[in-house]
Amino acid sequence: MNAQLAYQRKIRRRRGALALMIATTLALALLSLFFGRYPKAGFALPLDWSTNAMTRRVLVNVRLVRIVLALIAGSMLGCSGFAFQMLFSNPLVEPGFLGVSQGSAFGAALMIVLGAGSTLSVQISSTFFGLVALAVSYVLATRFRFGGWLLRLVLSGIAVSAIFSSALAAIKLVAEPTKDLQDITFWMMGGLWNASWKQILSILVPVLVSQVYIISQRWKLNLLSLAEKSSFSVGVSTRRDRTLLLVAATVGTTVVISITGLIGWVGLITPHLARKLFGSDASVSLPASMVIGSFFLLVSDTIGRTLLPTEIPIGLVTSLFGAVIFIIILSTKSQEGKV
Repeated sequence: MNAQLAYQRKIRRRRGALALMIATTLALALLSLFFGRYPKAGFALPLDWSTNAMTRRVLVNVRLVRIVLALIAGSMLGCSGFAFQMLFSNPLVEPGFLGVSQGSAFGAALMIVLGAGSTLSVQISSTFFGLVALAVSYVLATRFRFGGWLLRLVLSGIAVSAIFSSALAAIKLVAEPTKDLQDITFWMMGGLWNASWKQILSILVPVLVSQVYIISQRWKLNLLSLAEKSSFSVGVSTRRDRTLLLVAATVGTTVVISITGLIGWVGLITPHLARKLFGSDASVSLPASMVIGSFFLLVSDTIGRTLLPTEIPIGLVTSLFGAVIFIIILSTKSQEGKV
């Protein structure tokens, strides 16, 4: 009885900590809205938004839209990263696994080189080829005859990533150096500078559907992280449930990176931090991973757009901070798995 009360108190404390994290993230979002470059005013804070039409346009159509996209993209990458790591029982897996990132990069580069590099065409092509990469990885995994199902997925993902990486290199080789190659390079470094309300609306439905489904199945993530025989013994259809969760996580990831470009380390680091702070139980650590992802991407974007006179691609910022955090996590005593 005492143990049960202690466990309930621990859960309440963690939920309180999660609520505090959400409030902190929202407060940072509000602060970021009033911080950044402003026409003819350097890094001044534009406080005249109620009377100045230019200020309102900067706040609503430049800064607010980026903040909202950072929150959405960060939460999706955090959600997908957590799902992938639980499904594969591997802390080094991230949302671009199974060739998804390289497939999306190939799709975007293809549209840019073909001269159909409008925002919509790049977004559609990137999403399409990301899903193609997932489908090919899945089909190859069913054909392989070596190892269990998870190992075959890993091996097929490696093969598909290599194929799309080679195709992407070929596209970069024939791309026009002064324009197309630069556009491809900047897309692969990631960035929110082209964010618009229209883009956010175009990804909102698939992202929300993916997140709602994964969150609704979070109890299965706990079971699927166990050995396959253990999961099956408690009534979980491992192959079907893993496939559905992988598809949901991949769809959400591909539609996000189709407009943000490749943003690394967010989906890899945030699940580690969530499990370290909240334990391995997905009921709390999954939402925590989403909040940490939003916070991490928001901080990275704010630094990238304000630190220097020229904007730093967000992918470079997340890679730098992500690598440092990863080193710190691996250098400290692990707390993962403690509930």
